[in-house]
Amino acid sequence: MGGMTTVRDVTRDLLRELGLTTVFGNPGTTEVAFLTDWPSDFHYVLALQESSVVAIADGYAQASRKPVLVNLHSAGGVGHAAGHIFTAFRNRTPLIILAGQQTRSLLPDEPFLGATDAASFPKPYVKWSCEPARAEDVPAAIARAYHVATQAPQGPVFLSVPLDDWDAEADKAVATRPRIAGFAPDPEVLAELAVALDAAERPALVAGPAIDHDGAVPDFVALAERLRADVWASPMSARCSFPEDHRLFRGFLQPERGKVASALSAYDLVVVLGAPAFTYHVYRGESATPLPPLYVISDDEQILARAAEGVGIRATSQLAIRALTGLVKQSSRPLPASLERPRPVQGSLISADFLYATLSELLPDNAIVVEETPSHRPALQAQLPIRSTDTGFLTVASGTLGYGLPAAVGAAMARPERKVVAVIGDGSSMYCVQALWTAARENTPVTFVILDNYQYAAVRILGEASGGEKVPGVDLGGIDFTALAGSLGLAARHVERPEELKTALSSALADDRPNLLHVRVDPNPVALY
Repeated sequence: MGGMTTVRDVTRDLLRELGLTTVFGNPGTTEVAFLTDWPSDFHYVLALQESSVVAIADGYAQASRKPVLVNLHSAGGVGHAAGHIFTAFRNRTPLIILAGQQTRSLLPDEPFLGATDAASFPKPYVKWSCEPARAEDVPAAIARAYHVATQAPQGPVFLSVPLDDWDAEADKAVATRPRIAGFAPDPEVLAELAVALDAAERPALVAGPAIDHDGAVPDFVALAERLRADVWASPMSARCSFPEDHRLFRGFLQPERGKVASALSAYDLVVVLGAPAFTYHVYRGESATPLPPLYVISDDEQILARAAEGVGIRATSQLAIRALTGLVKQSSRPLPASLERPRPVQGSLISADFLYATLSELLPDNAIVVEETPSHRPALQAQLPIRSTDTGFLTVASGTLGYGLPAAVGAAMARPERKVVAVIGDGSSMYCVQALWTAARENTPVTFVILDNYQYAAVRILGEASGGEKVPGVDLGGIDFTALAGSLGLAARHVERPEELKTALSSALADDRPNLLHVRVDPNPVALY
């Protein structure tokens, strides 16, 4: 090749300038040309299956608030990863997914490892998808992908690159540009909202995940305190956007129309910030209770278009909150008392309430809690208030089981100065359990707490609630998580009695190495919502 500048050379220079030198992947032969002679200033984070790759990268991007490069293998690897590409789309995660493709000259014959119509494969769960028409177009396509992924609303993008493109001659370097900033709300409509808030007797705010995603939680707290308005968390929120021990916090809206309307019926004005209005999971008929007058502020035109009621205002969260705070008057409404949290009763078995209350007692305020325990979400919300105003909580927005365990690995890699604890159900953990190997390999300081109730309890509970009987495929049991974790390189301990829990959690949280607690919990189901 002599002194020829290749597409690979230009791309690596571009990735350095864009800050994309930590690459998450699982390689195959169609990626060898991209990976060859790997630069010493790049970090390749290896995971053992592509779903884990994408979820680890998702957790890293969420915790760091930065875009991340993901390297997948042709059609098969993208197929394995598809569930968590869907998750990343719902999580609004800025992932730049770079997949290999067979050599261009072989593509007409549908070769082994060739991806047919590669750019269409991950649709519709990517914001943009492309297989560049020419090898020399690859760097410019990556630059465009970066700007699409990082524009609000953020999300994953996809590029398919034939393996022989990397050795092709590059015409020129690609100039970089800064990330495109957020956008402010229409001043006239925002002024109308400010007047309505000042006139309201009982206003409420609904906090959605986009507030924390935009780093705007302190701004939102200031707005709520200025208005002295009650604050609710939006249904199924994947982030914590308001400190849950704050006296203005009223609780969590449930993903059912009637319960949302009932919770909000006491207010004469509701402002939804950074959330769909609303996300539902169960249907129990149309609500007889109407929603109060509603304003919905979102950066997503699709959310605003499908909102059935209210006035829509398009803006990114931080700019909207700061502008609104500057317009509304300081309220003199009396402050409510803080929510009272029921104290769990310690029985002969470890209950989810008891575990979460114990964890709340032990966790530092700036901890990152990554959660995927669908059947125990009410216990989490009742006993473990998230206090951090900076990515204190991560879960899946509306995606695929198996996110939490690998996402915690990525979050801990992004924020190693903070304690990260992943509380994961036994069923959820097995979808991407191989991510424990990456945690050990990267020596990631995260504590995994596996809540083992021997079943897919959420399926059982919701099935029974809807009148189902003898639902198959929900019984698990007998998985030795301590042995499994040990085989993948983690220290692990089994906990079965309530009196053992506090000591075991304290020891695990004090360990700077990745470690796992296998906690046997009460299998008796409770209503989810």
